Amino acid sequence: MKRVVIGICLVLLIVAGVSLISGRAQDASAVQQPPSNSVPPLNPLRVALLRWYRANTTTRFKVGNQPYGVAFDGANIWTANSGDGSVTKLRASDGELLGTFRVGGGPYGVTFDGANIWVSNLGGRLAKLRASDGKLLGTFAVGSLQGWMSFDGANIWVPHGNNTVTKLRASDGKSLGNFTVGNSPLMTAFDGANVWTTNTGDGTVSKVRANDGKVLGTFAVGSRPFGIAFDGANMWVANDYDATVSKLRASDGKVLGTFRAADLPYGVAFDGVNIWVTGLPFVVELRPSDGKVLFSARDDGGAGIAFDGANIWVGEFNDKVVGKL
Repeated sequence: MKRVVIGICLVLLIVAGVSLISGRAQDASAVQQPPSNSVPPLNPLRVALLRWYRANTTTRFKVGNQPYGVAFDGANIWTANSGDGSVTKLRASDGELLGTFRVGGGPYGVTFDGANIWVSNLGGRLAKLRASDGKLLGTFAVGSLQGWMSFDGANIWVPHGNNTVTKLRASDGKSLGNFTVGNSPLMTAFDGANVWTTNTGDGTVSKVRANDGKVLGTFAVGSRPFGIAFDGANMWVANDYDATVSKLRASDGKVLGTFRAADLPYGVAFDGVNIWVTGLPFVVELRPSDGKVLFSARDDGGAGIAFDGANIWVGEFNDKVVGKL
């Protein structure tokens, strides 16, 4: 009988313990769950690399003179060095210099097509380099004042001249059409179906259907729009003369907000969580939901910007370096 009583007591203690633990777990869950509109403080890949903090200075690597365009090819960072007619290739993991390649003229934008690097040129011909070794595969006449390009999965889109964006087949550089957009298009971005151009001369952006070049709309933003990026639902545009960034709904071009950024904002990138904007003298990180500045770091002459999956890279044309955050 004594053993039975002891057994019953043990069972009751276990049941009570399980109930207590379950109740505490529910309480903890209720306390720890973030609100539905919260934004993670760090990109998960930075956490995986034990980068738990954001440094307020950048690690810098020497490249060519006046690095404007910056692009990531899946393993390496490329910069277009306008001041000396070259592009630089750095290993993204540690910044080791892997090569400097001459392209001539004034290289400005740099874009990766999955196998090759395309370099636009302010004073010459568009260049195509093999990403593995930097070999020049061809140059193509597109027009003067070529801006930053974008790749739509099959074609390269090049803004240039007074009001034109050109579509080139990436495999061989054949021109597939010239399409009229706004005044002085400078930079482009692809949203999965359409190509967007920033038109610096009239403070607008144009939305162009990628499959046939039809202009689907032209939308007013701020003064002298430069950089542009897609966050999966919206387009973000840096308005250089206004020190602002505009958020537009990609589906219909409606302006959802205009937010203060650094002075002279230039390039824009999305890191999978937040928006980054280069400027003078800072690069800033913005929360997409409301445009709040979450972080800023010194940026001496920031221009191009790219995300490598874990870190942000910024071309600092005043110092002949690229910074890694």
